[in-house]
Amino acid sequence: MKTAPRVMLLIDADNVSADVVEQAFARVLDERGAIHVRRAYCTAESALKNLQLFKRLSIRPMVNLSTGKNSTDIALAVDAMDLAVAERPDVVVIVSSDSDFAPLVTRLREKGCRVEGIGQEGKTGDDAKPVYDSFVDLRHGKSRASSKAAPQAEAPAKRAPKRRVAAVRAAPAVQPALPKDVQDILAAVPSLRGGGWVDLPLAAEPLRKAKLLGRAAAATKLFKKHAAHFALQSDKQPHQVRLLDAR
Repeated sequence: MKTAPRVMLLIDADNVSADVVEQAFARVLDERGAIHVRRAYCTAESALKNLQLFKRLSIRPMVNLSTGKNSTDIALAVDAMDLAVAERPDVVVIVSSDSDFAPLVTRLREKGCRVEGIGQEGKTGDDAKPVYDSFVDLRHGKSRASSKAAPQAEAPAKRAPKRRVAAVRAAPAVQPALPKDVQDILAAVPSLRGGGWVDLPLAAEPLRKAKLLGRAAAATKLFKKHAAHFALQSDKQPHQVRLLDAR
C-alpha cells in the first residue's frame, strides 16, 4: 500500500509577505493533503507581527535573535538539514524569494528529498528558480485580503440565502432535506451554512478531523462529488467553496 508523502514546509518569513505565506500554505495543503512539519524563520518583531497567522495555521515560529547579514537564512538551512535527517521528509517546500538557498536545495535533493520553491512575485530573481524541482511565484495581495473583500462585492448574492431561509420557515415542506453526506459536511464546517465563500484549506482541516476526508485526499474531490449542493471557485488563491442551497 502506497503511503502519503511526508511534507515539510520551511518559510523565510522575513523575505515574503504574510499574505504570500498564507497562499503558500493553502497551495501546499491542497496539493499534498497534509503538511507534517511547519516552521517559519524570522526575527522576534516579525514573529509578533504574524503571531495570529502562525497560530491559525499551526506554524511554529523559529525566532532568530542574531543580527548578522543572512542570519535567518543560515538558521533555516541548518535546521533544514537536521530535520532532513531526523524526520526523513519526502517533499521539502521552501518559501522564499532568496537565491541563497541553492546549496541547501542541492544537498536536500542528495538526501532523497523533492525540493519545491515558492516565492513572491516581483521579488524572485531568475537565478533562484532553476535549482528547485519546481518553483512558483505568488502575487502579494491575492489571498485573504481579496477573499474577505469578495463577499462585500457580492452583497446581493449573500442576501439571497436569507430570503430562501424565510421561505423555508413559511413553507417547510417545499424544500427537501439535504442528503446525509452533505449534512455531515455542514456539521463539520458550519461556516458553509451561510452560503458565503469559504477558503478550501480552512474547510479541509475540520473535514479531516471529522474523518470525512482522507489525509492525502484533495478537498476539491469531495465537493465535486456533491456538485449539486456545492460550488467551487478556482480563479482565486486559495480556492474557495460555498453551499449552493443555504438554509
